[in-house]
Amino acid sequence: MEKKIGIACDHAGYEMKEFLVGCLGARGYDVHDFGTYSEERADYADFAHPLAEAVESGELAFGIGLCGSGEGMAMTLNKHQGIRAGLVWDKDIAHLIRQHNDANVLVLPARFITNDQALEFLDEFIATPFEGDRHVARIAKMPLAAWEEARKTTK
Repeated sequence: MEKKIGIACDHAGYEMKEFLVGCLGARGYDVHDFGTYSEERADYADFAHPLAEAVESGELAFGIGLCGSGEGMAMTLNKHQGIRAGLVWDKDIAHLIRQHNDANVLVLPARFITNDQALEFLDEFIATPFEGDRHVARIAKMPLAAWEEARKTTK
């Protein structure tokens, strides 16, 4: 996978984001940090939308989103039609969201996993290729407009 990635968080994910940025930088990744930049209260949407836009445009190979539960970040990211963000709390989930869903954003629940787990899940996400095959047609139906069009042709 390409070495240009983005990362975004709210206040709850700030400490973990800083840890991951350091690890990725040490590994030679070009990390675009969309914020937040402190532990002061911040709204995840203010950082999720710019990350999503950069991934959608192809500026970044993939992204990482963090917030307390991961849910708010995932919900916001997935409002973008070109984003396939998956919430991960287990290494197998990290593997499957890449292998079966071609996820382009990894979302982590910072209040429920450790920094070491976050890095383990990120490594699995990066290392796993998209399987393609039977999953391609399913992914093509994820954008609402594509699904509606497919539904018209099957009626």
